[in-house]
Amino acid sequence: MVSARTLHSVIRNSETRTDDVRFDNYTLILKGRRTFIYSGEFHTFRLPVPSLWPDILQKAKAAGLNCISVYTHMGLINPAPGVVDFNGFRALQPLFDEAKAAGLWVILRPGPYINAETTAGGIAHWATTEVAGTLRTNDTDWKAAWQGYIQGIINVTAPNQISNGGPVIAVQIDNEYQQTPISHAEYFADLEAAYHDSPIVVPLTYNDPGQRRNFINGTGAVDIYGLDAYPQHFDCSTPTVWVPITANDHQYHADVNPSQPFYYPEFQAGASDAWGPTSLGYDACRILTGPDFQSVFNLQVWASNGKLVNFYMFYGGTSWGSIPVHDEYTSYDYGASIRESRELSSKFDEAKRQALFLRSSRDFYKTDWIADTSTGLSVSTNPAAFITLLKNPDTGAQFYIARQNDSASATVFTTFKLNVSTSAGALQIPTIATAITLNGRESKVIVTDYSFGSSSKVVYSTASIFFAGTIDKRDILFLYGNSTQEHEVGLELTGTPTKISQPTSPKIRVTQGSSLTTFTVLAGLEAFTTLYDSDTQLILYADSATVATFWAPLVAGAASDPFRNYWDIGTNQTILVGGPYLVRNASLDSTGQQLALAGDLKEGVRLTVIGPRTVRQVTWNGNRVAPDTSIIAPSTVGGTFVGQLGLHNDITGIKIPKLTGWKFQDTLPEVNDANFDDSSWTLANKTTTNIPLKPYYGDGRILYGCDYGFCEGVVLWRGHFQSTGQEKSMNLSINGGEAFAASVWLNNVFLNTSFGNSTHARNIREETDDKFIIPVDALRSGDNIVTVAQDNMGLNETTNLDPNSSKSPRGIRGFKLEGGTFGDWKVQGKVGGYLGFLDKTRGILNEGGLFGERKGWHLPGFSTAGWQKRDLSQGLPGQKAGIGFFITTFNLNIPRDVDAMLSFNFEEPLGQPYRAYMFVNGWMMGKRIANLGPQAKFPVHEGILNYRGSNTVAVALWAMTPDVPITPNLQLRLDGVYEGGVGNVQVDNPVWSPQGRE
Repeated sequence: MVSARTLHSVIRNSETRTDDVRFDNYTLILKGRRTFIYSGEFHTFRLPVPSLWPDILQKAKAAGLNCISVYTHMGLINPAPGVVDFNGFRALQPLFDEAKAAGLWVILRPGPYINAETTAGGIAHWATTEVAGTLRTNDTDWKAAWQGYIQGIINVTAPNQISNGGPVIAVQIDNEYQQTPISHAEYFADLEAAYHDSPIVVPLTYNDPGQRRNFINGTGAVDIYGLDAYPQHFDCSTPTVWVPITANDHQYHADVNPSQPFYYPEFQAGASDAWGPTSLGYDACRILTGPDFQSVFNLQVWASNGKLVNFYMFYGGTSWGSIPVHDEYTSYDYGASIRESRELSSKFDEAKRQALFLRSSRDFYKTDWIADTSTGLSVSTNPAAFITLLKNPDTGAQFYIARQNDSASATVFTTFKLNVSTSAGALQIPTIATAITLNGRESKVIVTDYSFGSSSKVVYSTASIFFAGTIDKRDILFLYGNSTQEHEVGLELTGTPTKISQPTSPKIRVTQGSSLTTFTVLAGLEAFTTLYDSDTQLILYADSATVATFWAPLVAGAASDPFRNYWDIGTNQTILVGGPYLVRNASLDSTGQQLALAGDLKEGVRLTVIGPRTVRQVTWNGNRVAPDTSIIAPSTVGGTFVGQLGLHNDITGIKIPKLTGWKFQDTLPEVNDANFDDSSWTLANKTTTNIPLKPYYGDGRILYGCDYGFCEGVVLWRGHFQSTGQEKSMNLSINGGEAFAASVWLNNVFLNTSFGNSTHARNIREETDDKFIIPVDALRSGDNIVTVAQDNMGLNETTNLDPNSSKSPRGIRGFKLEGGTFGDWKVQGKVGGYLGFLDKTRGILNEGGLFGERKGWHLPGFSTAGWQKRDLSQGLPGQKAGIGFFITTFNLNIPRDVDAMLSFNFEEPLGQPYRAYMFVNGWMMGKRIANLGPQAKFPVHEGILNYRGSNTVAVALWAMTPDVPITPNLQLRLDGVYEGGVGNVQVDNPVWSPQGRE
């Protein structure tokens, strides 16, 4: 019998388990077609509205991406032993279906460990306490713990592989790990055996967090090895300070896995951010990793000959509920190309410019790395320019990737010329323009002998290429460049020119040679213009900003083809569309005469379409667009349409209500009700734990919430003792993770609050060891009760050195009563813990253990009749330390064909000592820590919000210091509004029911 590991070795050496996904040392080969994978990361669990997933996928496809990479979350899908739940936002089938509809491949990354700045790195909370062995090893009980989850992933994924007509092309094994000790490697081998003993046939991959040479060879080796890279790291507090490029990735790939394509499973496309006063928020991360970063560092990936690249993140979303790891706040915007609100950023424009070049450039899919400046390449007239040369061995096309030698400098201004060999002979380019220019943090791809369309060639171009292809049997080339610089292109022109064959701008100069025509674009051109127009070619040019207003949607292939929406496999037909905020898709009727476009508008714009000459009518979102014959079209040959798009809704008139009419109720009866009965609470009497970090002091009892099923949100502890009158103080060591807090009362007397902290710039504190002085008048005869309200901020991610670090000791790590002895300790978290939690729709990470949460006050439909009227901005009555629930309702009436981006905003200044848990229609969509910050704005999407009906917002307000004014001012704001969207967004917000709550 062949062992699973031997079988794996045989399979890996053959490089494939399906002919639909093969690879060589250049790229993947999908269904026989060489494919440069250009992918973006998207975590569906961070957008818990499945009917909005098409919005992100369509935007990714519109940006020119051809793949998405998706983590799945064991803790959400496998919330308890034996429970595997793919319902609601945990589902994968809607993702696969919509990815296929968009024409995007899927690389699935199910873990079990995913990191992803999520609690326990995605490992189910129950496993962190029930597994006695070491997580992420071959220990028997850990293997048993992940089996059900992985089998569930296999069952859902197998029918959706490319070999079955689906979008899945690869599955990643776990995440960012090391191959030693052998128990780690054997763990990977166990996971691989599970896939190999199943219908999964696509390649298994891995992402190495740095150049560590893990899982390339030996036990646990995968089919395709990948290298993570975050060259600017994660400190967004100094967003204009760069780390210089280290240009050794190509050599690393050549040394360690030269027979495989160079794969970046995660290349930096943003940054995570931490709690704390030094944080500037995600807009600063968007500066750190902005368009200039994309220009320099993304093109360095190209220069390294990377041909499978996934950008982490393309859309970050929201770490709602208890999803975040302890050092991260609710937003997971990540400074990504698509904002948390789902709006497009300036980074999206640069991503599109790059991705559409790649989609257009088959010559670039197969290139050999020839040399760079550091290895003796001498082609530049200025050594300040760092040049890398890639060459297609079949076509002779060459790609010179240029950047500053000092890549971190924002001020260096470098000009140079290149000495190149071309089919037209040796040239120094540009031949007429002054020079090639790099303005500070800028990179360029200069091409020679670049083929486009069916039979056309660019001999050289210092202008960038946005689009190259064939539309209606005519070769199209769309060039662009920085409007402050000169650019030049040398072309072999063909066909019979039209009356506008001369450039339509005086800033374009034409030099006609015997076989080569040179177009020189002078600085100052800020427009869309035609360079050449004939019956066989159309050459266009625009400045960088204008070209970003253009789109290249595909026209789907035959309806019978399951891959009809996939470029170069199911279709090779595309059009160019200029003007709209977003073009989602394009389709032609059976006659080819009606072109239907769908997308989003922010304002009225001119619509420019370059498509088939058969088109007689254009519609936009179902409405006919009248041609504007007063405007000169970019081509007179035919197939060009120019019209005007206008809004059909008064999107400026959308009314957003002010949040008023708040009702209030105390949610700490454990402190404020002298007769509160905790007899139904869990007795915390365990004396052993699988959590490796043991208590510091006490009497041997374990007071860790996860050991009793309470890992999420606020956990309440009650320690009883019989007073002798001699009790002077108590010591408590409390661990809730970074940025946590824990308030302590003796009976109904507030003692103090322990605070954690978190920031990238200073030492962190995730646990405290505090002494609480007992006031004499706080003691009472008989039973005395210490109540601790402790916020669990999420469990640690693991490390290579300590895979058990996700077994976090959240709770009380030490307790001691001076002058007395504790009796029973009781603990309470969410109703039912992880074995019997109530809300199966929102899932295990939505609720915590506050009295109001246990009673379901946060759910829509709960009656606040009899509650006190009190505005949230007034804080708690009497300026006491404590926790109260505030609830209000409001109505929305937003038109169905409008995509409105809404957010809840705390508008008072940062610094007040409170934290707030914000529930919208029952979903915990925001945690505000007002003393640390930085987050005060919480985007909430349609689907969570009911855009045409009633909505409930509930805030659990925790005042942590008495006699300090707490004045939260929460308001709903309209951040952006667009006509269009995906439509038909479904609301799934189960309402309050007394079952299990009373």
